[in-house]
Amino acid sequence: VQLQASGGGLVQAGGSLRLSCAASGTIFTLSVMGWYRQAPGKQRELVATCASSGDTVYADSVEGRFTISRDGPKNTVALQTSSLKPEDTAVYYCSAERHVTYVGTPRSYEFWGQGTLVTVSS
Repeated sequence: VQLQASGGGLVQAGGSLRLSCAASGTIFTLSVMGWYRQAPGKQRELVATCASSGDTVYADSVEGRFTISRDGPKNTVALQTSSLKPEDTAVYYCSAERHVTYVGTPRSYEFWGQGTLVTVSS
């Protein structure tokens, strides 16, 4: 599975950006798709995820400002950001998981995109 992310850029504080990600190389609907980010000198952290069921998870720091959406059959996911803050500056990574059961044993496979830089100026 390959993930191709796009939509990063430079934006002023208070502005918005829309990040998009498309998965290829699979005919199956991915179990979870989402976004993580890594700021300079910090660990990668969860931003938001969306399961194939539609269940979403948001980091507290972005709740109410970011909205994740996905098209399950097409294996695409988008992150609409708003009210951006300088602390949102980071490389944003698209992620995906495929959960399978093999011979009665559940397994999870993770996939990562190449990252797209979001810079928020004050």
